[in-house]
Amino acid sequence: MARGALQVRRWPGGVAAVCVATLILGTLLAVVLRAEAGRGLGPSDWAAIRFTVWQALLSAVLSVLLAIPVARALARRAFPGRRAIIGFLGAPFILPVIVAVLGLLSVFGRGGILNVALRWVGLPEVQIYGLHGVVLAHVFFNVPLATRLILQGWQEIPAERFRLAAQLGFGPREMARVIERPMLRRAVPLAAVVIFALCISSFTVALTLGGGPRATTVELAIYEAFHFEFDLGRAALLATVQIVLVGVAALLALRASVAEGFGAGLDRVVTRSDSGGLGKVSLDFVSITAASLFLLVPIVMVAVEGAAGLWKMPAQVWTAAVVSFCVALASTGIMLALALPIAIAAASWRGFEAVGLFGIAASPLVIGVGLFVVIFPIADPFALALPVTALVNAVMALPFALRILVGPVRDVVESYGRLSATLGIGGWAWMRLILLPRLKGPLGFASGLAAALSMGDLGVIALFADSETATLPLQMYRLMGSYQMEAAAGAAVVLLVTSFGLFWAFDRGGRSHVDA
Repeated sequence: MARGALQVRRWPGGVAAVCVATLILGTLLAVVLRAEAGRGLGPSDWAAIRFTVWQALLSAVLSVLLAIPVARALARRAFPGRRAIIGFLGAPFILPVIVAVLGLLSVFGRGGILNVALRWVGLPEVQIYGLHGVVLAHVFFNVPLATRLILQGWQEIPAERFRLAAQLGFGPREMARVIERPMLRRAVPLAAVVIFALCISSFTVALTLGGGPRATTVELAIYEAFHFEFDLGRAALLATVQIVLVGVAALLALRASVAEGFGAGLDRVVTRSDSGGLGKVSLDFVSITAASLFLLVPIVMVAVEGAAGLWKMPAQVWTAAVVSFCVALASTGIMLALALPIAIAAASWRGFEAVGLFGIAASPLVIGVGLFVVIFPIADPFALALPVTALVNAVMALPFALRILVGPVRDVVESYGRLSATLGIGGWAWMRLILLPRLKGPLGFASGLAAALSMGDLGVIALFADSETATLPLQMYRLMGSYQMEAAAGAAVVLLVTSFGLFWAFDRGGRSHVDA
């Protein structure tokens, strides 16, 4: 006789949620309290705020405008390799930012292939540093994200809508007015605001391509105040401004995500009556080809140039690679220790999931400054650079991990909860026998994502590292700063292979049971 539904233990998830909330809110409070009362923002600080908002706005608008034709082309075309292209659109998300920057320099930099070609035909060169470079790099990262979000909107339109439109004899204009534009009004604001929020807290791009005081973001200004001037008061004040900017952007993203859809369909194959004609086929082909080349060429350039630079790398690169590898594994372990109990608790109460989402609104640099303020009176923060980096990277990956894990955990609880309660299986035995075997795939994917993101991160370590402590992204940045571009390209190949290798190893390990 059934004993009732499975009683999921919430207290481990509650403990993990409290730890995450304490870390994020506690460091934010430490930053706010450290900001000097009565001290105002200087002209350079206001310039950094204006530049931060302006570049984020430009990046979001351009990313969305470029993504719309690509998403539309992928939505209405079926061709060999379509699934691979859609999958490739997720690659820039786990691509180390510093590697992508080096790839963009190989294409758009002074000695890049584009400027070489422009000089050869006598045309003006393209400037990569400053506002142009920051926006270009953000567009490179965010066009795939915007494409995926808008493509999802297209795919959510039931096939019956298109069938009815064809029966009513709708032409391209009517189809756009009745079906496509309402969908775009729902999907585009969400994509734009999410990208705006991501660009607000961007650090590595501004650090490498900012190009001076006129192209300084708030995150970069925090780093300069902390690292070069050791002005904790100014860093705390700027961090407070950063909290407000990212918080407003996060609230806008939350509001933009609430919108009415098109309703459910019968899951029929979508037949588009408005996709014929040589002009539309050509436009879709050009859109997909241009987007693919824009994303692929910089990565290929890094691989080509880095192959020759592998033999010119100093020994410190390999040491930094080992350090990054260890930090990535530690960060992944911390993420799992936090994400799994929170996901289990969220299966019975959705409020737990919201705690992990604090990481979206928080800036890694702001958390780093807060941890420094907290640690400084009692210990040497620079000696704790690597543990702090692993911890912050884990918290930054937590929102993505929860998005991956909560749904599958809830499905397992709903499908096997009553049977488990009937058999008297609970606690650790339930996790070992019921939950974890059915969660290998999501756990592997979440772990691979966290490891890859941590491997390529250049954020908190830039605040805490001394001259002898460096992760691979930081060592690569130092090589670029000393104009050892060939060695930096070699380091980029090592970083690229290690990041994607970690992601593949964890993801493949999680899916290995499928073939058993």
